[in-house]
Amino acid sequence: MEISRLLAPGAVRAVGPLTSKKRLFQEIAEIAAQVYGLEAATAVDALQERESLGPTGVGHGVALPHARVDGVHDVVGVFLRLDRPMDFDSVDRLPVDLVFALFAPRDSGVDHLKALALVSRTMREGATCAKLRANSDPAKLHAILTAPRANRAA
Repeated sequence: MEISRLLAPGAVRAVGPLTSKKRLFQEIAEIAAQVYGLEAATAVDALQERESLGPTGVGHGVALPHARVDGVHDVVGVFLRLDRPMDFDSVDRLPVDLVFALFAPRDSGVDHLKALALVSRTMREGATCAKLRANSDPAKLHAILTAPRANRAA
């Protein structure tokens, strides 16, 4: 599995300040609706439901919100680089500025977990995160995220 299969170029954005996690989820859902045809309200509800189980802020300014939803046939992603970090109740209590959201079919099984593991490994790479934070052009952000990696197990 490769990030290029999960992340359409149009699903990568640099966005201005967002005031809340709910507003962030709305932004993610609107992009998912435009790019992948998901129902935005369903996507927001699914993200909020998953987040209620425990925060998806994994530390070091990174959040990986994810949800299983109806209306999607493959695991798909949305990436946002926030201009201003926001509070996300992350495990390390640091604000988040890099958000990689995943949506998976309700019956996706292991594919959802493989995609989440791949994105998690990618977003743990310090050099990758530094490059993402140094760029605001969506095409460059997509290129950074989809660049071949040495260890691509998943």
